[in-house]
Amino acid sequence: MNSPLRSLIATGTKLWLDSVDPALVKSNRQLGATGATSNPVIISDLIKTGRFDEQMQHSIDQGLDDGQIAWQLTDELVRGAQQVFLPVWQETKGNDGYVSFELDPLLEDLVANIPHAERVSRYIELGRKWSAGHQNRMIKVPATPAGLEALEELCASDVTLNVTLIFSMRQYKAARDAVWRGAKRRKSLERFKSVYSIFVSRVDQYTEKHVPQLSAAAQGEVGIVNAKQIWAENRAFWTANKTPLLQEMIFASTGTKNPSDPAWKYVDAFAGSDIETNPPATNDAVEKSGRTFTRQVDKMPADDVLAEIERLVDIAKLETTLMSEGVKKFADPQKALIKQIAEKRSALTHA
Repeated sequence: MNSPLRSLIATGTKLWLDSVDPALVKSNRQLGATGATSNPVIISDLIKTGRFDEQMQHSIDQGLDDGQIAWQLTDELVRGAQQVFLPVWQETKGNDGYVSFELDPLLEDLVANIPHAERVSRYIELGRKWSAGHQNRMIKVPATPAGLEALEELCASDVTLNVTLIFSMRQYKAARDAVWRGAKRRKSLERFKSVYSIFVSRVDQYTEKHVPQLSAAAQGEVGIVNAKQIWAENRAFWTANKTPLLQEMIFASTGTKNPSDPAWKYVDAFAGSDIETNPPATNDAVEKSGRTFTRQVDKMPADDVLAEIERLVDIAKLETTLMSEGVKKFADPQKALIKQIAEKRSALTHA
């Protein structure tokens, strides 16, 4: 009998893990996961466990500062996950088996107020640096103004991209078009692969707070509808512009935030295509649920619900609000990670 996660994968969904914890990467690979992603919160949580104190002590002994240690440890953890998923990358000839490496979130730090042109050049510089020599590493770039402007040059430089922090069709189209312009500047499209991470649960959090007049049938469905509409647009575009590898959506932020929602709400909604990056706790809950998943990604709510969402939800306002919150959530964890490394340095030095 198939496990729930195996039944999800059988619908056509690629399951990626929202963690690079070596133990979780190994266990989730056995459950059927074929990729992973990283961010500063994940790295910070791993440092808290104390499992990486020896590696950090070695970095301290090398004379690295706190920021350098953060990036060295991130690189090592992502490399380790890449090794686990490399056979998948090889078997699928580059269609799956990737691990995402997030570029420096401090480029978007509102306090630092880095000039736009400098942010763009830094994204390009860092993207080239952290992707060099890696077959199955994706470089994660946010769909901010500077991130979007860097995409064409990064893609033209043969960098494999995961465009993240997408909340709207406008952002998705801007990202996709920039990536496609860059792809067409390559000598060959043979290794061209891109993914677009659309955030889901944060959209539903937004409507609960800012659009409380939505009916019970529509409230809690906006994130799903929005993501499915973007998925359909992505599929139509790449059907018209064929490439050797699939250019896919990642359904991200799939952990439920509303306590009354079942843990598998978003997992179920997008079953059937492309990629889901699920938090470890979500995968655990799904695996314990006993559910059998069927294709749902191309199924929409009733027409009256869709019409209500279109009438009441201002997507431009939603994007502006969530991007403002998202950029803060992007930079603050990196600051917290560096602060945590400083504290760990002090503890190890005085141990």
